[in-house]
Amino acid sequence: MITKQKTNRWKYLTQGIILENPILILMIGLCPTLATSTNANNALGMGIAASFVLICSNIVISAIRKFVPDSVRIPIFIIVISTFVTTVDYIMQAYTPSLHKVLGVFIPLIVVNCIILGRAEAFAYKHNIIDSFLDGLGKALGFTLIIVLMGIIREYFSKGAIFGMIIGPKALISNPMLFMIFPPGGFLLIGIFKAIINKFILNKEVVE
Repeated sequence: MITKQKTNRWKYLTQGIILENPILILMIGLCPTLATSTNANNALGMGIAASFVLICSNIVISAIRKFVPDSVRIPIFIIVISTFVTTVDYIMQAYTPSLHKVLGVFIPLIVVNCIILGRAEAFAYKHNIIDSFLDGLGKALGFTLIIVLMGIIREYFSKGAIFGMIIGPKALISNPMLFMIFPPGGFLLIGIFKAIINKFILNKEVVE
């Protein structure tokens, strides 16, 4: 029984990274992903902010789930999520004002991010605190990993830089691929990542 519980918890943690990745598999949270992954710094900032809200809201919603009437669960979910979003918003405004200004409206919009509200409804409301924490952590890692990887690639090809440091060849710097800054560039990367996962990971799972 204990072994099975450990296996399930390991599954909750790891599935969100690849097999249930919010962006590449569940296809949710695409709006902030496309908008804030134009460079690595912005992507990392959004990843950390969304991860904090996702993990904390999962924990709190799991802790109060037995006291929440089913008929009003969604408004209560939103109140809990809004509390953590406001906390993140104020912290970023105080300590990273430049990043806060760049991310702009996408920080408050974390409240209605499908990843966070979806995990609250589909998982945290039905599982205990430890399982909900692991599920939130796994989905947060998966989201942050992909959005930062997209930010690195898009920044490199559009500016010849990574995290603001110029490292690209002169040919790329003088003739950047500005296409990568715009949403089609982001969609292209998501498509490439999905193709790689489908080919080398999901197909392998089916065969096994």
